[in-house]
Amino acid sequence: MDPVLSLVAIAGLSYLIGSIPTAYIISKRFFGFDIRQKGSGNMGSTNAFRLLGTKWGITVQVVDILKGVAAVLLVTALFDGQMAFINRTPFEDVTVLRIIAGSSAVLGHIFSVFVGFRGGKGINTGLGVLVGVAPVEVLIILGIFMLVVMFSGYISLASMSAAVALPTSMAIRHNLFHVEIQGYHTLIFFCIALAIMVLYTHRSNIKRLLAGNENRFQKLWLIRICGESSDSKPTS
Repeated sequence: MDPVLSLVAIAGLSYLIGSIPTAYIISKRFFGFDIRQKGSGNMGSTNAFRLLGTKWGITVQVVDILKGVAAVLLVTALFDGQMAFINRTPFEDVTVLRIIAGSSAVLGHIFSVFVGFRGGKGINTGLGVLVGVAPVEVLIILGIFMLVVMFSGYISLASMSAAVALPTSMAIRHNLFHVEIQGYHTLIFFCIALAIMVLYTHRSNIKRLLAGNENRFQKLWLIRICGESSDSKPTS
């Protein structure tokens, strides 16, 4: 296959996988409304939990994670870990393939072609991509995510903290503890770009956090620091 066509095929297929609007499909099929018209207007799992309940929120989260995993595994299987085009980078072929596929899937989730290029914030799909390329880092950032949620009750803050911790933990493991991470010199740039993308998609949440009116998940706010009010604004 022509190198340009191969690249387009990899990116296009992964983008379409990421574009599957899980929350939109479930809200329309089982609840009769467009999830983009209620709550935060976002198609991510946080809004799904609020509007559709725990069962369907978990379903949205799992499927969105699997979209990222599927994109990485599918492109690896289709091309057997070998570049379908000339690799002019100094990085290993399989890592470059996976990052192209993963990045395309995340963009598909954020800018879904099926629903007017509106989607979620890419957290779950990005997590699925990381499961395929950096599983140890996934465990680390999941731990950070849970700690921030338990101490603050803010899903948005936890998501951003985990995103920033991703390249940070990878750099610390590789440079300070000399852990050999396959494709590190490629992955570190991908993780930095992913963190920047997460921060960008959460810019409205950052404004609300700074203004003190970001919604909390009271049920997940398990550890109340002394002085914190227990009757803070609940989630909507």
